[in-house]
Amino acid sequence: MHDIRAIRENPEAFDAALARRGAEPQAEILVALDEARRALTTQQQEAQSRRNELSKQVGQAKAAKDEDRAQALMAEVAGLKETLENLNLAQGAADEALRTALAAIPNLPAADVPEGADEDDNQLVHTIGTQPAFAFTPREHHEFGPALGLDFDTGATLGGSRFTFLRGPAARLHRALGQFMLDTLTGDHGYDECVPPVLVRDEIMFGTGQLPKFAEDSFRTTDGRWLIPTSEVSLTNSVREQILSGEELPLRLTALTPCFRSEAGAAGRDTRGFIRQHQFEKVEMVSITTPDQSEAEHERMTACAEDILTRLGLSFRRMLLCAGDMGFSATRTYDLEVWLPGQGRYREISSCSTCGDFQARRMNARYRPSPASHHGSGHHGQGHMGKAPLAFVHTLNGSGLAVGRTLVAVLENYQQEDGSVAVPEVLQPYLRGLNRLEAKR
Repeated sequence: MHDIRAIRENPEAFDAALARRGAEPQAEILVALDEARRALTTQQQEAQSRRNELSKQVGQAKAAKDEDRAQALMAEVAGLKETLENLNLAQGAADEALRTALAAIPNLPAADVPEGADEDDNQLVHTIGTQPAFAFTPREHHEFGPALGLDFDTGATLGGSRFTFLRGPAARLHRALGQFMLDTLTGDHGYDECVPPVLVRDEIMFGTGQLPKFAEDSFRTTDGRWLIPTSEVSLTNSVREQILSGEELPLRLTALTPCFRSEAGAAGRDTRGFIRQHQFEKVEMVSITTPDQSEAEHERMTACAEDILTRLGLSFRRMLLCAGDMGFSATRTYDLEVWLPGQGRYREISSCSTCGDFQARRMNARYRPSPASHHGSGHHGQGHMGKAPLAFVHTLNGSGLAVGRTLVAVLENYQQEDGSVAVPEVLQPYLRGLNRLEAKR
């Protein structure tokens, strides 16, 4: 959600930033809605002030035994009561119109985000790791995966397209990957492990930006709840409607959950294999932090995801997304793309974004800076009695990692000519020392 005051103060800059995302100008429409809303507020205040004054005069007229004047004044007071009721209704409608318009507008790209319309304009930051060399032609995971327990047929029978039933070695490897990711993030990078709900209410999806614009991308239950597309939704909203203290920030949260996406815009893409599923598991990282820490936290979070890939011995690259390729709530995004030898190209395995105060405004998540950080900081807020004024937190989220895609990466990078798969050393303790997944004969 955007700050209407900032738009009002600099509409040209707002529209210029939207244009970088390929969006149409919105400032004129928003300012007009805001002016209408503020005009109603003024009318309310004037009517209420007039009503108060007339009520006082009624008392004075009655005290002076001037019943005719008292009756006339009381009639005017009654008329103002009706006027105020109508103004209150109009005010509510004007507030909702502005809120609805603001809610549909994406976050603005940070100044250092490159120009561009789509993934072809993303910028390479660095490449890490060495692509494996094979003495044979490496295959894609869906070609040799069924012998290891990737049961696409049963998945399709049970749930339809984009569902997979994991058995035996594939299921064990999948579990090992999720546990390894959680252990790394909690044990080595200071994340607090959580088990959040995977069914959430409308306002929770609104808080992180999935609603109202992207309802078709998610699944809804018969009782009106939503299946989370990522635990970013639950973890980030855990601070909604709260006032945090600056001393407790940053909060770093992680969870391994099932995730559900309709893939409404992915018709015909990745229809084979385990890359793009309706149901998948992901380890999510979420940070709640202060504005002055958020840029460094973005680098830290991305490095945490990279550490997992490095420990798994996978080759990957970091891409800085261009303005036109970022998600709705992001102001800057790094994608990590892992090398898949079967496909002979890099594929996204993690997306790490900083959202500034965009989600915090939708959730009304604020903090009170510590006195030291407040001194001379210029924050605007509601300070009183010497307390530092309130400010919106900054939120960040990232995949650490998508478990299914990591499974694909391990299978393809560690595949052997006989159809077996070597197990990366860091995963072997989770598989009771097993160092090779054997294909069923």
